[in-house]
Amino acid sequence: MTAIRVAVVDDHPVFRLGMVALLSTLDGIEVVAEASSSAEATAQVTADVDVVLMDLELGDRSGVETTRDLVSRFPALRVLMVTMHEDDESIVASMRAGARGYLVKGAVPDEVERAIRAVANGELLLGAAVAERALGFMAASRSLAPTVFPELTDREREVLDLVAGGHDTATISRRLILSPKTVRNHISNILAKLGVPDRAAAIVRAREAGLG
Repeated sequence: MTAIRVAVVDDHPVFRLGMVALLSTLDGIEVVAEASSSAEATAQVTADVDVVLMDLELGDRSGVETTRDLVSRFPALRVLMVTMHEDDESIVASMRAGARGYLVKGAVPDEVERAIRAVANGELLLGAAVAERALGFMAASRSLAPTVFPELTDREREVLDLVAGGHDTATISRRLILSPKTVRNHISNILAKLGVPDRAAAIVRAREAGLG
């Protein structure tokens, strides 16, 4: 039987080393890569990896953004988010980025093993209540009709909706699980595409269109 090849990505060395030690004791699971940052994950994770245990918050970039990039490069890759956060927004952002499971730090060894084997087998690892909330949240997010500012991407419309709602960059960063730099880049792109000089003007345009 071929072992499940796992990469552990977490910027907390104690947790990362502890997880590697745990996985090393499990039959049929082999740790083939470790990373403490998004940059290291991008370099270390290859097509040979089956499952990535991904921390939601990395020092240099969010785990959601890193997941999106890795899944784009390796569509067969299974990502299992490992985090302290259980809020709907974190769960939905992870799912939309391509994660196949969501594991809360503090899970017992048996739960970790089951989660890895489940996502490696192609299953989506979400509890019933979490899945129901997440699907509802995703359905609500689709209510931003693409006919509103069709020149914007879906993500840019989400950012603009939050800007129009009066949220600052830090709040948007937390809500969408994006780095502040990425949020600022989205806002710059929005201003350019809408042809407005500043954030205030963008808010006016967005609210006139029913956003916020």
